[in-house]
Amino acid sequence: MPSRTMIEAIRSAMDVSMERDDKVVVFGEDVGFFGGVFRCTEGLQKKYGASRCFDAPISESGIVGAAVGMAAYGLRPVAEIQFADYMYPGYDQIVSEAARLRFRTAGDFTAPMVVRMPCGGGIFGGQTHSQSPEALFTHVSGLKTVIPSNPYDAKGLLISAIEDDDPVIFLEPKRLYNGPFDGHHDRPVVPWSKHDLSEVPDGHYTVPIGKAVVRREGSAVTVLAYGTMVHVAEAAANDTGIDAEIIDLRTLMPLDIDTIVRSVEKTGRCVVVHEATRTSGFGAELAAEVQERCFYHLEKPVQRVTGWDTPYPHVHEWEYFPGPKRVGEALIEATAKD
Repeated sequence: MPSRTMIEAIRSAMDVSMERDDKVVVFGEDVGFFGGVFRCTEGLQKKYGASRCFDAPISESGIVGAAVGMAAYGLRPVAEIQFADYMYPGYDQIVSEAARLRFRTAGDFTAPMVVRMPCGGGIFGGQTHSQSPEALFTHVSGLKTVIPSNPYDAKGLLISAIEDDDPVIFLEPKRLYNGPFDGHHDRPVVPWSKHDLSEVPDGHYTVPIGKAVVRREGSAVTVLAYGTMVHVAEAAANDTGIDAEIIDLRTLMPLDIDTIVRSVEKTGRCVVVHEATRTSGFGAELAAEVQERCFYHLEKPVQRVTGWDTPYPHVHEWEYFPGPKRVGEALIEATAKD
């Protein structure tokens, strides 16, 4: 089975989908001839033509609005927002049109569309190329929100998203594009070729939306993470020697609450990790769900490890980024005996 980077896996997902269904179209800023700023769409225009993979003007509201219209009339558009930080002009179209089309038309129209966007930091992108806006989408009824942590899941989840009959926000942690990143920024970069989950089949397969997976079994504490933070949590568990059970959520909405509850009932402790700012971040929702559903099993309050409530700083990147040291401190606190 071939080893692929996340970029190659995402490209393969679109390639497979475009080959199987001529209603699938791919577009966004520089995605056609140039192949995208991260090369996720490289070669697709040459293979499928400029009517199915094409460049859009620098207008996020126009990109999303066009995708809504395409989806309503039977196409399956995959729109790329070049960086998640740029999606705000298109947010009204996502919330007011795409998310509510099925409801407002009583099912006469739907929006089978995907909006892809690279997210997160760790690349010294500063405040305008490092944001993690997932909570802005999970708050909106009618949207599904997906964040993969590895190439295998990225391809399977993207194919599932393209085949879904409702709008899916597909967030891609850009720090994972070319290799797993555990937060140890002072160590050599590890390529995906050395990771088991880089083995990605050539053809069609799906990973179900709304299903989490246990990445590391343990009994001392449950860690809820997604995207880059899955790898950071694994590093923190290894660094501290704590027997942590790490759940890769994969999909934030719909949330696989059953997998979460089973784990927390077993461990009695929970740490939530995400890169986005702390206040009103998705971790608050996770903490509330665990508190409501697992109250009598909890031995300690739910811990959160997140980005700080500031714009993403360029100079102090690693002070902001929730690395294995901060996650490890939370694991120690969560498992400490009173």
